[in-house]
Amino acid sequence: MNIFESIMLVCFGFAWPISIYKSFVSKKTAGKSLLFLIVLQIGYVAGVLFKLSEYWKNIKINPSETISINLYLYILNFIMITIDELLFLRNRKLEKSLDSVD
Repeated sequence: MNIFESIMLVCFGFAWPISIYKSFVSKKTAGKSLLFLIVLQIGYVAGVLFKLSEYWKNIKINPSETISINLYLYILNFIMITIDELLFLRNRKLEKSLDSVD
């Protein structure tokens, strides 16, 4: 486990609930970019795949190898981005329905 990687993932992890809350309450897409969220999500997938490949490589050398806690942090952040993306899509739909009413 790399402590600096862990700190980065924890810091990012604290930001997502705030972003999710703002998306949920505001019901607006302003200040959000679906493309940006998708790019971040791809980065988290890459992190998950790296941690899994690292685990499988190391378990051959050391059978008592454990999965890095960072793998779980990558997965948790991925899930939170997914929630924010779904809220973005919901908010965009709400905005379009309001525009069609006007």
